[in-house]
Amino acid sequence: MIRYSIKLSQKEVKDLMSIINKGSHRSQSYRAAYILLNSDEGGYSDKVTNELISKVLKVGMRTIDRVKKRFIEEGFEAVLERRPSSRTYDVKIDGDVEARLVKLCCSEPPAGFAKWSLRLLADKMVELQYVDSISYVSVGNVLKKMNLSLGK
Repeated sequence: MIRYSIKLSQKEVKDLMSIINKGSHRSQSYRAAYILLNSDEGGYSDKVTNELISKVLKVGMRTIDRVKKRFIEEGFEAVLERRPSSRTYDVKIDGDVEARLVKLCCSEPPAGFAKWSLRLLADKMVELQYVDSISYVSVGNVLKKMNLSLGK
């Protein structure tokens, strides 16, 4: 396993101390600041072992290693900020499917039912092959976005 040695400059130590001592920051920023300050071998603060950091901050050893690695590879600012999500989501419901859902919602409910439910609408959309599969939660979100209510 690679050991990363952290050597902070005096300005970086000052910035980390200001994060800890004042203002409101994300918990991730606080945690990274404490880890970096306690791992510093630059002489501006006292170095503590990873085991002790792990016990005091209640984080895993892997977390400490990840913070150190990110500091070395990506820099000071990258450690304190969250990475933007790289995950992409497929859009199941586009404008055409929304229009069909609204049309279906405004139609008469099936025999034996007084009104449409979200689950009935989701099942009917799959049955009519508007979509391959859809959750009743997604149907509810579309109706909420369109400002429609099944109770009216």
